[in-house]
Amino acid sequence: MKNNLLIIGGVAAGMSAASKARRIDSELKITAITDDQYVSYAGCGLPYYIGGKIPEQSQLIARRPEDFAQQNISVKTRVRARLIRPEQKYVVTENLETGQLSEESYDRLLVCTGARPHIPSLEAINLEGIFTLRTVHDSLAIKAYLNQHKPKRALIAGGGYIGLEMVENLLEYGCEVILLERSSHLLPNMDEDMALILTAYLQSRGVEVRTSENLSGFAGDFRVREAFTDKGSLPVDFVLLSMGVVPNSELAAAAGVELGIRNAIRVNDRMESNLPGIYAAGDCATTKHLVSGQEVYIPMGTTANKQGKVAGENAAGGNARFAGVLGTGIVRAMEMELSRTGLCENECRQLGIDFISRRVKSRTAAHYCPVSGEIHVKILVEEPNGRILGAQIVGFAGAAKRIDMLATAITMRATVESLIDMDLAYSPPFSPVWDPVLVALNQF
Repeated sequence: MKNNLLIIGGVAAGMSAASKARRIDSELKITAITDDQYVSYAGCGLPYYIGGKIPEQSQLIARRPEDFAQQNISVKTRVRARLIRPEQKYVVTENLETGQLSEESYDRLLVCTGARPHIPSLEAINLEGIFTLRTVHDSLAIKAYLNQHKPKRALIAGGGYIGLEMVENLLEYGCEVILLERSSHLLPNMDEDMALILTAYLQSRGVEVRTSENLSGFAGDFRVREAFTDKGSLPVDFVLLSMGVVPNSELAAAAGVELGIRNAIRVNDRMESNLPGIYAAGDCATTKHLVSGQEVYIPMGTTANKQGKVAGENAAGGNARFAGVLGTGIVRAMEMELSRTGLCENECRQLGIDFISRRVKSRTAAHYCPVSGEIHVKILVEEPNGRILGAQIVGFAGAAKRIDMLATAITMRATVESLIDMDLAYSPPFSPVWDPVLVALNQF
């Protein structure tokens, strides 16, 4: 009898796991169930679909159930996992179209249930015109609302990646945009001095930025007309809640799977949970930080794909391992690019790590080139050994992807001394003679 791999979840982690498991074992029975009708879609592209930069929603769908069927992978959509029975090795499922309950047996189970938007308990939170953005359905609903009601004042609650990407795309609809962040600065996973460069830029483009301000409720008839904060009220007719995510770990926890930080499913580097034969990957699972060595919860699409690949290989009999993450991230806010990797200053302080930091302002290309833009590079270094701990970049015209160079260096546990003479490529359209990263490293 063939071994049976059952996967709960049909987006990044789940479907990358299914594909990898199939490459490892051509005979393995693989079934994936998801309560959505869409699978294997690019969630990070949703803001740009809303803004019209991606014309068709179908362009965000990487593969469909029928594509997986050609690999002999069964994908069951609109089926929700209700209960895991680890002793009997089956999952109780519900067909969301018919309400029928069934049992799906497994030899190995992979939980890729992802995460959901954090929705605070606020007055009138269910008014029409208040949205979250996580799924294809969310993007379709937001786009339809914007086209039908043509809101004039849009509030984005949350100054993280999705919130910033939606600023640009709401401006495409002619909205006045208010960006609200409860922390002291936008992009709380970056340092304040770098985030303030972004704030000044957004304000110069007409965006109202409000930090250190907490959302407290809404008012309206059946549609949102006003938002309340701890500092007053704001007339609004569209709201996007982009206040982080919560791991969908309840199903696994009810079956006895151990949870870790932020109530995400605790896994080892093989993506195994504490229960034999049950794996987890993606936005529902923990991982390890490569600098601190600590368990962290940093849900990212890139991490979900990598963890899924490892989990799929091991569930099919392999021996892969996932080392961990640096929290490397990148975002664009109109023309401004921002990126970060490793630790920021506040994280170093919380961990008790002695560090020094340096920040430089330079150009992305030779100053006489039309494509040259401003770039700020900040690097954090451990004392006294000079090991690079983290880096952040803010700028224009190709600035942000330089973070990959620094993410590589941190992964290799490089020091400033080992990098200051790196032989980096130079040509006026791409870089000054001294690349901004080298300029920053030479400040230590």
